[in-house]
Amino acid sequence: MQLTREQALDLLKQYNKEPFHIRHALTVEAVMGWFARELGYGDEAEFWSIVGLLHDLDFEMWPEEHCVKSQALMREAGVEESMIRAAASHGWGLVCDIKPEHEMEKVLFACDELTGLIGAAALMRPSKSCSDMELKSLKKKFKDKKFAAGCSREVIQQGAELLGWDLDKLLDLTLQAMQATESAVEAQMA
Repeated sequence: MQLTREQALDLLKQYNKEPFHIRHALTVEAVMGWFARELGYGDEAEFWSIVGLLHDLDFEMWPEEHCVKSQALMREAGVEESMIRAAASHGWGLVCDIKPEHEMEKVLFACDELTGLIGAAALMRPSKSCSDMELKSLKKKFKDKKFAAGCSREVIQQGAELLGWDLDKLLDLTLQAMQATESAVEAQMA
């Protein structure tokens, strides 16, 4: 079945309680919807967004089974296979062998870690926001391997390559996506 956004959010909150994980899911949801519209997939924006919302469904409770347990949880909830596959594909090469094939899966693979890096960089700013962040500032943080060390630069770079983009394009577009959607995500966290 095609999940509604409300059903997807309920499913997410069934397995995720930490505000950090909820915020990450909402951020990736918003970024995926932005990319869908930006890349000419506007009619699929809801699908892209819901995949973004659910991509880490299992991470809080079952981090050692990430992208594997989520598939079972989604099947139990009656989620359609294309959505299950798309969400799991962001763990390709790390925790599962589902390679991102569709452009949407490649965007998710590329942006998941990057949204974390941008979010961490935003928290370091006086504004605590990415709204006033410039690409050059983000690039500086990206190059500093000690900054947000848990955000894999290799995965981000590999994601850019999967998309056929240079790293600057991926960084710039993802930053634009987060700037465009940050206030909506914050409103949901209030």
